[in-house]
Amino acid sequence: MATAFPTERTVILTGAASPRGIGRVTAYHLAELGWNVGIIDVDGEAAAATAADVARTHGVKAVGVGANLADREQAIAAVDAIEADLPQVVALVNFAGVSSPVPYLEVTPEEWHRVLGVNLEGVHWVTQRVAASLADAGVGRIVGISSVSAQRGGGTFSKTPYSASKAGVIGLMRSIARELGPRGITANVISPGPIDTDIMGGTLSEERKQAMAADGVLPRIGTPRDIAAAVAYLISEDAGFVTGQTLNVDGGLYMH
Repeated sequence: MATAFPTERTVILTGAASPRGIGRVTAYHLAELGWNVGIIDVDGEAAAATAADVARTHGVKAVGVGANLADREQAIAAVDAIEADLPQVVALVNFAGVSSPVPYLEVTPEEWHRVLGVNLEGVHWVTQRVAASLADAGVGRIVGISSVSAQRGGGTFSKTPYSASKAGVIGLMRSIARELGPRGITANVISPGPIDTDIMGGTLSEERKQAMAADGVLPRIGTPRDIAAAVAYLISEDAGFVTGQTLNVDGGLYMH
């Protein structure tokens, strides 16, 4: 017998305080749908300010905390703080990530560990902590954010450490889906194509947007709202039979 999906529920979003980021847009979108929101970001002040504005705008409960998720103790403490102040955590979405445009032959140990630390280890530590609560409750939704560059081997702004870390997210989420499915938890991945955010190396010119769009089959690049809508589905009650999947939201850039 499956555990009921709570009506009063919280989603935790990592990396959701960047002004032009996908995570921030998703926080507002999910709050509009009735989710209470916990935000974890390396910038604690921005996380708190974003959460306060989300709560004001949509009349939900929201909390923002600062943490470097590559540090296991900080990841655990951040989730503990959110759980103490918000209703039952039902979903986690891992937006926190860093880009890496360094050519492969120039990748230093420092760059490799910096990117893998945030994009893969950080996802693991916060996911493991949240998954423990979801397993106890018998219901939960976990979403990892990969990238089309993991599937195509780069070809975007970022290169090898980024692609390797984002490919790792896919393997991590599939394994979690298999292991924790019997506990009522789904784990899926969203793989965005080019999205108009600052992680692409700053604000994009119209020419650059058109050049990127030409790679896909639709006449535009993605927006944060495109990803937010996909997240809303994957963490919904209706997505309870969808697990271990990678949903490409990329304008047809990668078809498989």
